[in-house]
Amino acid sequence: MILPHSIAERKIREAQEKGEFDNLPGKGKPLQLEDDSQIPEELRLAYKILKNADCLPPELELKKDIVRMEEMLRGVTEVQEKYRLMKKLNFQIMKLNMMRGVSPLLEEDQVYYDKVVEQFSKSDDEQRG
Repeated sequence: MILPHSIAERKIREAQEKGEFDNLPGKGKPLQLEDDSQIPEELRLAYKILKNADCLPPELELKKDIVRMEEMLRGVTEVQEKYRLMKKLNFQIMKLNMMRGVSPLLEEDQVYYDKVVEQFSKSDDEQRG
């Protein structure tokens, strides 16, 4: 009985001899392997499928939203709007930290209202003086 893997090996050898692999893109160049060591082993295949489908895993989608919200926060000048956006941003950061399940020492820092008010005071003083 011929095993499937021996059939596959024979077919590959025949294709090599015919030169069917000679014009492949990247021939002679090192492989660009992705570092997936930070992804739990049981999730790697699912993440690879999502990536190939041009979808982001939930954690990365959330991180992308956080970065977008931080950029929006820099452009907001009204204190109440900035405070509302910060609350939403902090909630997203808390969700991300909970999803990751890492040590509190490695969690993303939240944005605090006092820092924003202090920053506003500095920028107002700079504009006046």
